[in-house]
Amino acid sequence: MSRFTGPMGASPEALEAGNARLTLVLGGARSGKSALAERLCRALGGSPLYLATAPLPEAGSDSEMTARIAAHREQRAAGNWETVEAGRALPDALLEHATNPERPVLVDCVVLWLGTLMMDAFMNAPGDEFEKARQSTAIEASAREALVAALDQARAPVFLVSGEVGLGVVPPTPLGRAFQDVLGRMNQALAARADRVLLTVAGIPVVLKDVP
Repeated sequence: MSRFTGPMGASPEALEAGNARLTLVLGGARSGKSALAERLCRALGGSPLYLATAPLPEAGSDSEMTARIAAHREQRAAGNWETVEAGRALPDALLEHATNPERPVLVDCVVLWLGTLMMDAFMNAPGDEFEKARQSTAIEASAREALVAALDQARAPVFLVSGEVGLGVVPPTPLGRAFQDVLGRMNQALAARADRVLLTVAGIPVVLKDVP
């Protein structure tokens, strides 16, 4: 991980010394956000727990995603992470497992969890692509409320990884645009509750919020 110091940033070593109860780590694709969250979570010790949110695709439906998930599982196994495959049931997994103040929990990531819920709603909705995308946003309030409620009850330090999708191009599809809007609002809600918010850019962590 690169070293960074400045008015809005700190080195990873300095961040490891923090005692935030809820940390939100944002970043774009391949920004280093997951690696940073893993490092900060491990720095607390206590046999940290990994909550993975990617649902395994049905056999033959998405070979690339299946390979990505397999690679992530191998990496976690090599790193001796204990993993819970939370999938769609992330709030329930937090309620069940984020109970020990001495055992930090890493959630990777909010993007896949929320995207799966929206895709489920999209596939089950009637109408054309635009109407299906509109109806897919109906899960927003209930998903946000469930996740926030679970985080509020968590006794363990929690590290949430999520994507910053507001800096790229506007998605070309109705569902993509709806997802960008919903995830942006979700990130705002999570950031408002977090003790610490970090934005990872090219492997460099920038501190957006840090409540003593």
